Amino acid sequence: MATRSAEDLHRLAVELCISGRYARALSVLTLATGRTDDPDLRARIEGTRALALQRTGSPSEAEEVLREALAARGLTAHTRAILRGQLGALAMYGGRLDEAERLFGEAVEALDDTDPLAAARVRMNRSLGRMQRRDLEGAAADAEWAATRFAAAGLATDEAHARHNLGYIALLSGDLVTALEAMLTARPAAATTPVAGAVGDMDRAEVLREAGQTTEAERLLERVAAVFGAHRMPQSRAEAEFQLARSLLAHDPDRARKVALAASRRFQRLGNDTWAHRAEAIGLRAGMPSPRRRARDGVAERVDTLATALAREGFRGEATALQLTAAAADPALDGRPIRIRDDAPLEVRLIGHEVRAARAARRGRYGDVRRYAARGIDTLAAWTGSFGSLDLQTSAAMHGARLMYAGLDAALRSRDPEIVFEWAERARHLSQQSTPLRPPPDPQLAAELAELRTIRAERPGADWLDEPRAAELRERARRRQWAHTRAGETAERATLPNVRDALDADTAVLSFLYTGARLAVLVSDSARDTLVALEGPDRIGALLSGLRADLDMAAAVRSGPLVSVVQSALQTRLAELSAGLLDPLLTRTDRRRLVLTVPGMLSGVPWGMLPAMEGRVFTAATSATRWVRAMSGTASAPSASTAFVVGPGVPRGEEEVARARVAWPSAATLVGADATVRGAAQLAASSGVLHVAAHGRHTADNPLFSGLELADGVLFGYDIDLIPEVPRVVVLSACEVGRSSVRWGEEALGMTRIWLHGGAESVVAAPVRVADDDACELLAAMHEGLAAGEAPAEALAGAAARTGIRAPFQVHGRGF
Repeated sequence: MATRSAEDLHRLAVELCISGRYARALSVLTLATGRTDDPDLRARIEGTRALALQRTGSPSEAEEVLREALAARGLTAHTRAILRGQLGALAMYGGRLDEAERLFGEAVEALDDTDPLAAARVRMNRSLGRMQRRDLEGAAADAEWAATRFAAAGLATDEAHARHNLGYIALLSGDLVTALEAMLTARPAAATTPVAGAVGDMDRAEVLREAGQTTEAERLLERVAAVFGAHRMPQSRAEAEFQLARSLLAHDPDRARKVALAASRRFQRLGNDTWAHRAEAIGLRAGMPSPRRRARDGVAERVDTLATALAREGFRGEATALQLTAAAADPALDGRPIRIRDDAPLEVRLIGHEVRAARAARRGRYGDVRRYAARGIDTLAAWTGSFGSLDLQTSAAMHGARLMYAGLDAALRSRDPEIVFEWAERARHLSQQSTPLRPPPDPQLAAELAELRTIRAERPGADWLDEPRAAELRERARRRQWAHTRAGETAERATLPNVRDALDADTAVLSFLYTGARLAVLVSDSARDTLVALEGPDRIGALLSGLRADLDMAAAVRSGPLVSVVQSALQTRLAELSAGLLDPLLTRTDRRRLVLTVPGMLSGVPWGMLPAMEGRVFTAATSATRWVRAMSGTASAPSASTAFVVGPGVPRGEEEVARARVAWPSAATLVGADATVRGAAQLAASSGVLHVAAHGRHTADNPLFSGLELADGVLFGYDIDLIPEVPRVVVLSACEVGRSSVRWGEEALGMTRIWLHGGAESVVAAPVRVADDDACELLAAMHEGLAAGEAPAEALAGAAARTGIRAPFQVHGRGF
């Protein structure tokens, strides 16, 4: 260090800043200052010092240092342009976007022709400022210009940062697929230090949040905030907390309010009023549902003041979102007009529809509530309709949850069966409006999933996906599925007359509705349509919360003195669920066959075990629209090409398959070491019926990594996309893989939904644990019916009648 020149020391300090080691950089810059009398070099040293001071929580001092540097005599025009660009960066970080735009423009004009690399760095910062101003076209032009210059100079890291920024611009324009693709492509070259990685992760968390995958986004943001805290970067840490609060706003307003106000205070200590206003606005929005809090804190007055400040500072969308949230919650504001720009973000446009629906509800005009809610959901559907990925479809429904509940509530108030059915289907249809096209073969994804299987085998704990390499591969899998799974034909929602046309004299459709506060069912058969109110969802939820433990215990305790006690507790709970969910309905129809369409909160109900279902045949359809569409086609004939796969460690797995194979003499079978993922996938691609007897695991936070444990590892949900053509009927004799993760009320995602999304007509699975003895006997008997040409639901019901076994297996999809 003692022999280094001032220029070398300055270059080192810049590298230290890039790596987030600001305290060390400031020390090096002090040494550099004492080793030169060159005014231009001293000014550039001070410019770097200013940026380091800003990032470490001294924005006022940083600006003073930079302005003093600019005032020095004898500086070249080139140095002054660089300093103006740095001053623009300080203004941008401070939220003074108009000032930043002016300073950046002056710097770019002077540097574009004389120093393209310096101009590229200024343009990078200007692109960030323009993103905040919602000038996405200008931001993209700057980022692309910079990326081109960096690439020409061989600066791979700088180019990666520019490409990452282009991904963020795609996010702001609503293109989540391109955003994730760009960010993950740039990450290896851009994330050269913990700080650089944290910056990228914060942006990627925003993509996940906008996709509705808030759990993962929030974990990422918490880690990012910790990295910035460890590097003493209070501004960046507060920005991560601001983004965390924005994510929590969708599902945990109490915590969102606390996190947002803590971030606001952090910004205030930095003297950054603009960012403090942005964070406070999130805190106010989180507190809006509470009338007491609004009155006590004088929120209405503060909303107006804050919205005015945000609009003045360039954050018009956030100002409008704040005002609209207040208008939706406060009847006193019903007289205020709603003004939303045509280019407003999707969030703002959806909140606008929420406000109109809320005002109509307060006036008792429920027809208008439905109309406004439908417009909002159609706006959302126009965005999600291009998504082919099931993962993205189900999670993006987050944005329409409040509108959906408002519409469902208003539909129930109408008591009109056709209106109620329309909204039941609207709730189910958002993630099913387009039929996915099968993605092309992807050898790279197959190789990465194989590596994940190895990691899973070495890390059997629940947190295995958080191991660094597994997390990286998980991101790649998501990226490939989002990017490569395309939406196909868009289907119209079925109407109640469409359903009546599809019903025969033996079948009824039970359309369950959940409004967030009420449960009801529309019972439709060829004779009539009847709307039935059910017990409150809290009561049903309490019964379901204890049911899993009762079923697990009943599956585990098969002999001894505790059997009667365990069975008695289970039967009592099942009877209570039956009384709450089915008994009121089945007095309204005598049809033997039932099509159930249910919201996510009921996805764990073992319908076949409920006493009221005895003597009935049922199928759990993802929507009535899908069922009607399937019934309009010709049912596939039972395939002579049937396959069985037995995973390791299933006590009666081989016996189960041997007994089932009696019905299919030519069936192919994989057992022992032959029951590999590749082997199972190859059989699936060539079989009409696939039966897998294996241990299964449901991964709640990452349902597409749920799977079946085979000889060489887990067959994941992602593997199903690699199968060119899936079987017509899939039987999953595996504990837990019938489970689903509920996403935003209506949407449930698990292995059954993944197989159906991939093209299977029917999937037989259990949402809870099943005793090995019951699975062995019941499913073996079911194959007798399948081989004889019975539809899957008829075959399963017949097997239950012949064996006397009432197990939680049920048919999803067409069923009959």
